[in-house]
Amino acid sequence: MAAHWKRFTSRMSSITHGARLATDPVNACMNLLHGLCEAECRIALIASGLDPEIGLMHCLAPSRSSLANDLQEILRSSVDSFVLHWFQTEFFRKADFAEDKNGNCRLGSPLAKKLCETADTWRRFAAPAAEWIAQELWNSSRNLPKREQVLPTRLSQRRKSEGRGNTFTMRPNIFPRHLKICAECGADGVTGRYCGACAAEAARRTMADIASLSHMKPKSKKAKEHISRVLSNHAVATTWWDPSSLPSWLTEECYVQRIQPLLKAKKVREIAAAIQLSELYAGFIRSGRRRPHRRHWRALAELVGFGIVHQPCGEKPE
Repeated sequence: MAAHWKRFTSRMSSITHGARLATDPVNACMNLLHGLCEAECRIALIASGLDPEIGLMHCLAPSRSSLANDLQEILRSSVDSFVLHWFQTEFFRKADFAEDKNGNCRLGSPLAKKLCETADTWRRFAAPAAEWIAQELWNSSRNLPKREQVLPTRLSQRRKSEGRGNTFTMRPNIFPRHLKICAECGADGVTGRYCGACAAEAARRTMADIASLSHMKPKSKKAKEHISRVLSNHAVATTWWDPSSLPSWLTEECYVQRIQPLLKAKKVREIAAAIQLSELYAGFIRSGRRRPHRRHWRALAELVGFGIVHQPCGEKPE
């Protein structure tokens, strides 16, 4: 991946010194969406009875819809904010972008298809703006009587909404839902961050990261005091614990071979409540990555259904 693809500086292309022939992915997506926006503006103007070629702010030029470009300026901020939000929240594949020999960044077909699906959104933005332009031009084109004539709003159905007592707004913050892809393998149609095949591996990595972070020294004074207090309480409990209170049958072999496999059927919060430890450490005990102190074996045996009676070593109690 080119280094200049990882940042967005301006809309200027190093090839044309303008917006055309984008040299980075952000500008390439903006060019496509602005093209869709211009097409929807042309359609909205024609439907409102206006000529999209005769502009108000943009001068007349061959092969350019000047009035559509005027209308497009109203929608430009919405398109730009949509693209920036898209790049901040979505994951992309390597095949989504390609670079020509002259350095022009091109969009892949799957990504271009997703962006083209937003055309209905830009139509909803352009419709009320086109009707407003038509109404203002109508008001300024003739000597109006005392009662102002209101043009029909067939595109946005604004007059129908206001006739029912509702307040019509453009609702500029509505954007189409993104089609999420798996952050690991790039599969389409996932509901979360990962697909079903990659979720288990991602969860294992997360638990490993949590385990590594749990042994790091805390930075805040409050965290240090909390850890010191917890360790002190465990040390006092271990000191006052009487090893003779442990049943003779509850040996290390019995815990590893009989109690530990049954803990996997229990919930983490149940294990944490039984031995009065954190759910994080209880999860390590449940998976077998940690072996608790002997004073906790009796509570865990009761949790999995072992009767606390003196039994010969290696025999399961009744």
